Amino acid sequence: MRTYKLLTIAGIAALGVAGAVIADGHASPEITKAIEDRQAHMKGYGKAMGVLGKMAKGEVDYDAAAAQQAADDLAMLASADQSTYWPEGSDTSIKGSRALPIIWQEAPKVMAIGQDLATAAEAMKAAAGTDLAALRGAIGQVGAACSACHEKYRQPKN
Repeated sequence: MRTYKLLTIAGIAALGVAGAVIADGHASPEITKAIEDRQAHMKGYGKAMGVLGKMAKGEVDYDAAAAQQAADDLAMLASADQSTYWPEGSDTSIKGSRALPIIWQEAPKVMAIGQDLATAAEAMKAAAGTDLAALRGAIGQVGAACSACHEKYRQPKN
């Protein structure tokens, strides 16, 4: 029992220190890594959506192989475990993070949006290499899932 109390006290103290560090805009190495990892993940989404979006808009010629690769990448990213990317306190109080604190308050809604993205990405994966019309038909749901999260849970760029 005494060990449990000591661990609890140590844990509370560690949280207090972490909170103080975070409060002044500096992050622990773990939070910095989580932010870097999630930003890299989001850049992967952006790269795949850039390829697909340009084709859908007619900015570049449709290329079935490139579309399929981008859709495969998107689906892989959307289905990956991202739980370590989102520690509480890795929000806009940390330089470089655009995650709004509300994301942790509404975690079930955010997780549902993530599932919507994974579902839409799987539909895109099935459609992208077929033809341009199929790609165009699937991209709206992917964009809607991205927007649902970005509009409410991400700080706009300055």
